[in-house]
Amino acid sequence: MISVAVIGARGYTGSALLPLIHHHPKFELVAVGSRSVAGRAVIDEVDGMEGCALAFTDITAETIGAVVADAFILAMPNGHAAGYVSGIEEHNAGSAIVDLSADYRFDADWVYGQPERFESTIRGARRISNPGCYATGAQLALAPLLKRLVSSPAVFGVSGYSGAGTKPSRSNDPEVLRDNLIPYSLVDHIHEKEAGRHLQRDIRLHPHVAPFFRGISLTVSAELDAPSSAIDLLEEFKKFYRGQPLVRVQSGTPEVSQVRHTHNVIIGGFAVSEQRPTNIAFVAVLDNLLKGAASQAVQNLNLAFDLEPLMGLES
Repeated sequence: MISVAVIGARGYTGSALLPLIHHHPKFELVAVGSRSVAGRAVIDEVDGMEGCALAFTDITAETIGAVVADAFILAMPNGHAAGYVSGIEEHNAGSAIVDLSADYRFDADWVYGQPERFESTIRGARRISNPGCYATGAQLALAPLLKRLVSSPAVFGVSGYSGAGTKPSRSNDPEVLRDNLIPYSLVDHIHEKEAGRHLQRDIRLHPHVAPFFRGISLTVSAELDAPSSAIDLLEEFKKFYRGQPLVRVQSGTPEVSQVRHTHNVIIGGFAVSEQRPTNIAFVAVLDNLLKGAASQAVQNLNLAFDLEPLMGLES
């Protein structure tokens, strides 16, 4: 078995990730770190952990060297990973690290972990930066069109408020969000920069927070180098993602309810302007806590240890 430690395990993403590791046929969960619930039994705090005998512990950057594991998953807020990475490299240099924050997504020494696009570079890697949720959906939506884009595509994103994390704010307050939609970071969002870097072209991302808890809907508008049709785009996307079972392509417009609590991205609803048939729009949806974070981390860890990419995600 491959031993795995998860640090920052009590946040929304950590709670989605722990059951996937716990039930994985090749992974053994050996440590779970959380300062806020240290000492409490994991089974009492996280659904789907039946049979887990572990308790949360307060694993710090100074004490992580005492944790022995084949792999570490860091599920902490942005800006907190470096100390933990240093501790792991000092005491467990051969261990794999998957970081779910944005801290290493722009670092050339780390592999960028989008399995559908970069599987060959992720296999066997020991330092993997997990993509952000908006960036995951935006890149998968735009990847089939990269050679055809003639201007910067626009991505109108709407996320459930779990994407704002557990720290109280207006963006995750159900009362503030009731019958409301909150735009934020309308220019230079970190996921806009991330997607642009790894697509190797500029995009425009306009994120919003909605009253629902989990899921992301992305409406993409783009200009192509030649006229197209909805049928042609549907077939082009199906061909591009053939052999990638987590990316589903459909003719109808996908909705968040179709992907909530699943590992899938669904792309569809292709529309072409009658007046200017080079102008198109379509929609991509995903669960921000799963395919936008936890599911993708499992895919990356599978590849790091040369396992089947979807092992542990079959259900």
